[in-house]
Amino acid sequence: MHLYEQCNRTFREHKEVILYLIFGVLTTVVNWLAYAAFVWIGLDINVSNILSWIVGVSFAFVVNKWYVFESRSLESRKVIKEFGSFVGARIFTGIIAILLFPLLYNIGLNQSLFGTDGFLAKIVTSVIEIVLNWIFSKYLIFKKG
Repeated sequence: MHLYEQCNRTFREHKEVILYLIFGVLTTVVNWLAYAAFVWIGLDINVSNILSWIVGVSFAFVVNKWYVFESRSLESRKVIKEFGSFVGARIFTGIIAILLFPLLYNIGLNQSLFGTDGFLAKIVTSVIEIVLNWIFSKYLIFKKG
């Protein structure tokens, strides 16, 4: 079997997980870039963390609904339910991240990375958020059937 065929088969078999990881990384990059931009313009690191979370959640809903879990229904009731559940879950994980970030920062993960204060704490917080968000999205928000 050629490499292309192997990759194609693997992608088909694990499409949802692969897309979630790709878009999870992209969402994290969007979140981190927003965080860095907010810090760069002089906002407090905690304010920057909250604002970057809002930017990331907005991006994540669109890509998770449409591309990862292929929930293509535009019926208003379904979209409202999905959006409400998605935002609710993200608020829950966002609160965890908001509380966890300063805790991690204050216990020693306060190193600057890429010239940005607190970026190590931001990375650890983001990894925890990604795992929790997958669980909520897969099994509660966009579950099939």
